Amino acid sequence: MRFLAALLITLLTLFYLLPTAVAVYRKRANTGAIFALNLFLGWSLLGWVVALVWALKHEEIL
Repeated sequence: MRFLAALLITLLTLFYLLPTAVAVYRKRANTGAIFALNLFLGWSLLGWVVALVWALKHEEIL
């Protein structure tokens, strides 16, 4: 039972930090800001979605 609880907590944490992981993988210039938004406002569904969209948004290089 403890193993399942630990596994569930681990999976939920990874899902919660998905926008940050996407930003790191895509080498976004503003990964720190995306992480901060995800950490502090990710608990609300709106903050999490905004962080994910921001991480997935195409970044134009000028």
